Amino acid sequence: MKSEYIVVKGAREHNLKNINVTIPRNQLVVITGLSGSGKSSLAFDTLYAEGQRRYLESLSSYARQFLEKMEKPDVDSIEGLSPTIAINQKATSHNPRSTVGTVTEIYDYMRVLFARCGEVFCPECGKRITSQTVQQITDEIMRLPEGSRIAILSPLVRGRKGEYRKLLSDLLKNGFARVIVDGEMRELEDWENIELDRNKKHEIDLVVDRLLIEKDAHRRIADSVEIALRYGKGLMKVKVYHDGEESEEIFSEHFACPNCGISFPEITPRMFSFNNPYGACPACGGIGYLTFIDPGLVAPDWSKSIQEGAIVLWEEESSYLQNKLRKQLERMGIPTNVPLEKLSEEERKVIFYGKDEFEGVITFLERKLNSEYWWEREEVASFMATKTCPQCNGDRLRKESLAVKIRGFSIGDLSRLTISELKRFFADLRFSGTQEAIAEPLLREIRSRLAFLEEVGLDYLTLNRPASTLSGGESQRIRLATQIGSGLVGVLYVLDEPTIGLHPRDNQKLIATLKKLRDLGNTVVVVEHDEETIKSADYVIDIGPGAGEEGGRITALGTPQEIMNNPQSLTGLYLSKKREIPVPAHREKPKDAWLLIKGARANNLKNIDVRIPLGLLVGITGVSGSGKSTLMEEIIYKALAQRLYHSKVEPGKFEAILGSENIDKVIVIDQSPIGRTPRSNPATYTGVFTEIRNLFAKLPESKARGYKAGRFSFNVKGGRCEHCQGNGVIKVEMHFLPDVFVTCDQCKGKRYARETLDIKFKGKNIAEVLDMSVSEALRFFERIPAIRRKLELLERVGLGYIKLGQPATTLSGGEAQRIKLARELGKVATGRTMYLLDEPTTGLHFADVEKLLKVLMELRSKGNTVLVIEHNLDVIKSCDYLIDLGPEGGEKGGYIVAEGTPEEVAENPKSYTGQFLKEVLKLENREVCPV
Repeated sequence: MKSEYIVVKGAREHNLKNINVTIPRNQLVVITGLSGSGKSSLAFDTLYAEGQRRYLESLSSYARQFLEKMEKPDVDSIEGLSPTIAINQKATSHNPRSTVGTVTEIYDYMRVLFARCGEVFCPECGKRITSQTVQQITDEIMRLPEGSRIAILSPLVRGRKGEYRKLLSDLLKNGFARVIVDGEMRELEDWENIELDRNKKHEIDLVVDRLLIEKDAHRRIADSVEIALRYGKGLMKVKVYHDGEESEEIFSEHFACPNCGISFPEITPRMFSFNNPYGACPACGGIGYLTFIDPGLVAPDWSKSIQEGAIVLWEEESSYLQNKLRKQLERMGIPTNVPLEKLSEEERKVIFYGKDEFEGVITFLERKLNSEYWWEREEVASFMATKTCPQCNGDRLRKESLAVKIRGFSIGDLSRLTISELKRFFADLRFSGTQEAIAEPLLREIRSRLAFLEEVGLDYLTLNRPASTLSGGESQRIRLATQIGSGLVGVLYVLDEPTIGLHPRDNQKLIATLKKLRDLGNTVVVVEHDEETIKSADYVIDIGPGAGEEGGRITALGTPQEIMNNPQSLTGLYLSKKREIPVPAHREKPKDAWLLIKGARANNLKNIDVRIPLGLLVGITGVSGSGKSTLMEEIIYKALAQRLYHSKVEPGKFEAILGSENIDKVIVIDQSPIGRTPRSNPATYTGVFTEIRNLFAKLPESKARGYKAGRFSFNVKGGRCEHCQGNGVIKVEMHFLPDVFVTCDQCKGKRYARETLDIKFKGKNIAEVLDMSVSEALRFFERIPAIRRKLELLERVGLGYIKLGQPATTLSGGEAQRIKLARELGKVATGRTMYLLDEPTTGLHFADVEKLLKVLMELRSKGNTVLVIEHNLDVIKSCDYLIDLGPEGGEKGGYIVAEGTPEEVAENPKSYTGQFLKEVLKLENREVCPV
């Protein structure tokens, strides 16, 4: 039994209801179910957590002292557990210095390759520079045609003013006979008659020797070379006269340009590291961009006045700071009830940058960047924008490092190529002689890693892509590629939705990779919602039946076919098409208003003109790397933000944008965290926490004690636990290990002082309220409309299972996106807003996608434009209009392949999206289901 199965008994972690489950080993196992049903609790918090804990216990006590102690998962027993590796969505590095190249280690091998086999060129004049010994220079000269006349010269003066009489006199005393002055051969015996204009620049070369190339000239040439290098301080020239032609060659025993005088340090791998001062660009410090606080992020809507909240700071602190700001501005005579756009440039400058004693909002934020409190520094980061470093153009390295090339490419040039282009470059790369022996093991490692990345469908990525910009799926697939390369056997791999960001065309490639990992002799457990992946599994575990407290039970087990035949399985109903998201019976037709982007050519976009109908649900589709995010985020969002919010961030390259007068707001609802610290949570982000605090402040006992709403904020002194400053956790810096967050031992993670927790509403204190799920809180606050309305919005986007006080750092990208969506639903719509969403179906079950579509349709029904990047066919088929990019990713992408209704795109034979849509829409004989 133990050898064939992993047997879990009595799993109660989070919402799991004391479940028992038997998982076959050496199989591809998919755990599926509604969002929040308990899939991750079983896969990561039980299986992986126990595997990791057992591994740490096997280490020596000395090693364990450096590692965080791991709690045993709430489970009775797990038998047959293998060594466990988790490949999850939380692994993406937020370090700006981390790139695809460094994460995969390809860049590290390239650094060694460039240091050992690269050719050095002058960054100013572009001439090749070599470092050679006397022996190598002599051998090079001896390779000249026999009978050639040569002159061995030593450059003494190069482009400098002066008369140089003493220099010429000393050369004669040292036994030399000739010099070449400004291109003319002169005898040193006649040095007194060599008159130079002291105000003009001159060139003086010492003629060390003149001779013919003969078989026995080797020793004489070597002696002359040695003398020439000594007088030329490491530089020398050779003039060659052969067949009536004259040529000149420069040699150096140092890496220094003979023309420009630029010296190079020793060429070592550290010279190509942007994390090392020897290689990093001095302007940006090796990050590739410069950061600044953008007024467009501090005040995203200039149609608002200060009183209406034009200045956006963070969470509860904002009300206090904005009141203070209003009073200061009124004292200075700057109106706070006039929209920012109607104020003078001088008045806006005072608001942002201050005057006299008033420091200004941006100056205040810049001061907070140096705060002693880490969470304040993290929060200010949300107002920071970036621009490409003008010195290195985003290549991160100093100009000397970028002047070293292989086949005409610098390491920066290669880092900008896609994985598929890089694979072709290294496949054709050959060296000779000693370089071949050096390069061979390096090239082998580089080629194998590139091949694995291509295998998992990441051929469109570039090595210089920051790791922080990768989606959860992309970062997982990178780590999956490295695991295949490691060739481990007998391991339990646990993955969390690796199909995120993959076009249906590329799913089979990923599934083949997972099966390859299984066939090596490993157990692969995947938490997944993708239909094709579930159907390709050997075994499926369906958890449900609902989310949060309603979930945590096994609803079905077995092969995909057995799941489809099980009426208890909600997943099975969707897989068998007994239940499905219907194709809309009616599609909204494009109105008169369009947004037109002309000549879009950022990244891989091929100078395309894009027409977006306003007031519709518009899908941007195409294979991974085809240019979807570049179009939406780099051009559409940044261009509109510049026009509407006066953002200082430069958009990607395009010719013109027309029709923006029909849009008054542009809102990105992306998967970035709702906050960077444990202080941020769904309650604070949606504003429901303000209402809850106001309610607690109105309670009789609060009034008796004089407690105001601020008493119940964990961001303000007074009511919070001062030991952890309201974080509930204490950050411990581990130096060479990642930082560890430890539960505060004073408040036990409750965040509040004991006196604050004495105040209760319906028997619950503020900490217990924050520990409620959205669904529980909705029932608890049923009779309080202000709180109920906000909670209902979270419930509608399928987030009834998340806790009100759940730290932002523990939320998935998809959950963060839906929280933002809920907040937008609660705002008063103008009907002229453009919403931009990037893969909102991430982490959603079929039933949750159905809920999400209703929300998107509601936004559209108010006259707004909803622009969605999506691979999910249920969303794509529900769009009113599609723009399909491609045909491939990377350099072969960036074109518009098809546009129009889903039916029109499905009829286009060039569109990969259309091929899959055709099957879903069943165009030949379709029964139209009502919405």
